[in-house]
Amino acid sequence: MAIINNLFTAGGVVMWPLLGFSLLAVALIIERIRFWVKITGKQNRIVQEVLKLYRLDNVVSALDKLQQNTDLPIARIFLAALELEDATPEDFRLALESEAQAEIPILKRFQNIFETIIGLAPLLGLLGTVLGLITSFASLDIGDVGGTKTADVTAGISEALVSTASGLVVAIFTLLFANTFRGLYQRHIAWIQEYGGQLELLYRRRYERKDKF
Repeated sequence: MAIINNLFTAGGVVMWPLLGFSLLAVALIIERIRFWVKITGKQNRIVQEVLKLYRLDNVVSALDKLQQNTDLPIARIFLAALELEDATPEDFRLALESEAQAEIPILKRFQNIFETIIGLAPLLGLLGTVLGLITSFASLDIGDVGGTKTADVTAGISEALVSTASGLVVAIFTLLFANTFRGLYQRHIAWIQEYGGQLELLYRRRYERKDKF
């Protein structure tokens, strides 16, 4: 606790917004980790089961499985298309695409906030650097080298260094997780397109068979 107090004393006023950014980043990172762990660990199994049931023309069981897992984005996407009545293959495809677009904000949630923290944290550190240097130069007295004002010069330089380092630490920490979440989002979008295409193909074949009879 004493170390943290010393850092805040040395870093100056910009340490408070940096603390707020760091706490916000940690809270959002925890939420995103829980979100991605849940859907990556569950969705693949559910989708495989649904596609298998649909391939066997067990549409009712496939719909039941999806409705039991509406907390998953892919289940909501599939349901939006499968619940259409007498839809043509084109209508089916449009329903899949429309619902997939609607799920994008959920998959990308907090990405703008992460980018804001990544951009502003180093700038706040730079502001602390400028304020610290201003304090140092204001306290500088060439004729008082080694005198009472030397401590003020040292404190100003310390404020400049601590605030800069703190801003970079917050930005780098947030950037690492933001890039990880961005990669998961891109991979998930590709995954949705792949399985959505498989479902669309199965539906098209089933639709064509129905037209023949």
